[in-house]
Amino acid sequence: MLAVAGAVVVTRVQATSVDCVSFPRSVVVMGVSGTGKSTIGTGLAQRLGLPFVEGDALHPAANVAKMSAGIPLTDDDRAPWLDAIAAELERPVVVACSALKRAYRDRLRLAAPDLVLVYLHGTPELLAARLEGREGHFMPTSLLRSQLDTLEEPQADEDVIGADIALRPDEIVDLVAGRLTEGEPDA
Repeated sequence: MLAVAGAVVVTRVQATSVDCVSFPRSVVVMGVSGTGKSTIGTGLAQRLGLPFVEGDALHPAANVAKMSAGIPLTDDDRAPWLDAIAAELERPVVVACSALKRAYRDRLRLAAPDLVLVYLHGTPELLAARLEGREGHFMPTSLLRSQLDTLEEPQADEDVIGADIALRPDEIVDLVAGRLTEGEPDA
């Protein structure tokens, strides 16, 4: 799916899995660029019977222009983007959002106090390889180091499920959906 600056991309995915549930909480699939947030988020939304929102589509045009030019975003740049994501979290939904800092995640929790985080992580080498092979996205590989430097890994008190991106996407969705429907998120 291509992100369009200024347009909210909300996808109501068809629940086709026999083990699809109607999950009553919002989920943010987080991590640096290249972790597969959109792929996992879409699959997880389908499994949970929730709409999926592509967080990149909520970036103001100025943010997209900065990132496209290889300029890292500041906290001030991210503020309106986080507000737009928070507005989406006021209903049960799955959102793909980097949510790199604890302060960003805390801001999102104000809109959804029972928010669950799915933290996708992998080696810098795997992330770089994925970014180099990706087409049609405004985030250049040159900003990966900046994102890794900014990342504050979520802690257990943040209601987080971690998943290594070395797994196949279907394995990650199975792992996360299983933990969510069992009610036992962990780090």
